[in-house]
Amino acid sequence: MSAVLHPHDESTTPAGDDDAKKAAKAAFEAHKLSKRLHRLVGQAIGDFNMIEPGDKVMVCLSGGKDSYALLDILLNLRRRAPVHFDIVAVNLDQKQPGFPEHVLPEYLKGLGVPFHIEEQDTYSIVKRVVPEGKTMCSLCSRLRRGVLYRVAGELGANKIALGHHRDDMLQTFFLNMFFGGKLKGMPPKLVSDDGKNIVIRPLAYVNEIDLERWAEHRRFPIIPCTLCGSQENLQRKQIKAMLRDWDKKFPGRIENMFGALQNVVPSHLMDRNLYPFAGLQPTGVAHPGGDKAFDDDDDCATPATTSVVRLKLDE
Repeated sequence: MSAVLHPHDESTTPAGDDDAKKAAKAAFEAHKLSKRLHRLVGQAIGDFNMIEPGDKVMVCLSGGKDSYALLDILLNLRRRAPVHFDIVAVNLDQKQPGFPEHVLPEYLKGLGVPFHIEEQDTYSIVKRVVPEGKTMCSLCSRLRRGVLYRVAGELGANKIALGHHRDDMLQTFFLNMFFGGKLKGMPPKLVSDDGKNIVIRPLAYVNEIDLERWAEHRRFPIIPCTLCGSQENLQRKQIKAMLRDWDKKFPGRIENMFGALQNVVPSHLMDRNLYPFAGLQPTGVAHPGGDKAFDDDDDCATPATTSVVRLKLDE
């Protein structure tokens, strides 16, 4: 006897219905992601007073997912911002072989945003100076910074926006600790090396996975970096892999570590320039939080309540 198929049997559901459901789900997820990204960028801007009325923000556009997302989100936020500020997109064409020079100008013209392409052959300098097999990032970064600082002055920009995100900041912290012997990260806002500009990182609260998803959703014309991207043994890549592995095995750890960068206790470190250990004297007054000198190690046996340090990513 043949089976009776009901109207809502899976085998009789039109393929078009499945496609519609998938499209609706994708649109819902994209909307959630958009809200989260714009909220986190707006929060970072507000927390660190990154953008003020009358600013001219130079957004450095490399052709990678992060800088595309930065420009995209800043343009959207500007439309509804309570203060007026200008945006100019700048790309440094470093004359890497095979670099598609047409991609960024065409993309930026389509957006209708003012832009400037600066052509400087820093590629040849890096290849000539850095020995074969050595990492090129340090010299390349220094040369790039110098050019961008000069261009900012020429364009009248007083803020330079870079596309570094939360994961970049944590990676830099561990790189400095493991290989530089310093507790030093990547600040969300700082004065430029030449003392003439403020450098800002509006993606400071955003995780890289969300930026990957946003780039895919927005279909940015990604341009790979053939200069440093081909260097597989970079320490940064190893740190990135370590953090990704921790995030999979220990949910909440990344958020706690990032929260720690915003919750520093100088008296419980060992930097004599940061805290006056030599001159410490008993005060005769009990500390309101208890005896901090003998904090119980059991407090660190389990991860801190992530609600304390976790940004509300899913809102």
